[in-house]
Amino acid sequence: MEFKEWKDLLKSSRSTRGYDESRRVSREELTELVDCARYAPSTMNMQPLRYRLVFEPGEVAKVQSLTKWAGALKGIHLPHEGHCPPAFIVVCHDTQIAAAGPGFVRDVGIVCQTIALSARVMGLGGCILGAFSADAVKEALGLPAHLIPMLIVAVGKPEETIVLTEVEKGESVAYYRDENDVHYVPKRRLDDVLISSTESKPKAE
Repeated sequence: MEFKEWKDLLKSSRSTRGYDESRRVSREELTELVDCARYAPSTMNMQPLRYRLVFEPGEVAKVQSLTKWAGALKGIHLPHEGHCPPAFIVVCHDTQIAAAGPGFVRDVGIVCQTIALSARVMGLGGCILGAFSADAVKEALGLPAHLIPMLIVAVGKPEETIVLTEVEKGESVAYYRDENDVHYVPKRRLDDVLISSTESKPKAE
């Protein structure tokens, strides 16, 4: 893969909040995504994360009802009816492998991004969700006490328009939707995220 192709893939991997419900996602496809995730780096290589695949319609509906989406969009309920994800991967910390701690929280972010990017290669999309009650999800899926839901990745075929924009320093980076339901994602400019040598002043020895 050329670098430009990789960069285009990264830019196409957006937080998808509208899906084509007619395109089901199989257990085999979800398993392939987890197979990619298990190769991700892990703190001290402990690999305490495990994955609950959710693809049966009844369980999908349960998990969907327990998640909150796009909290920054006040007055808009997403996903819209008829555009919910057909599958989820619930990323859990197994306390029988290692006690939960800050280092392993980083692991969760790494594997979720790996899943999201891998889904794009499959022609799918995803949304990493953190707004849910871990206890409620655990109860809904019948998870044992030693498995703690950390993040949930929605997976499905995207069916919405998402536009990346660049903002000047000091402008709002809040995402928003227009009257046509197009979703806009402002990004800070490259120059504004790089730390210049004038900002970084090492202490004199």
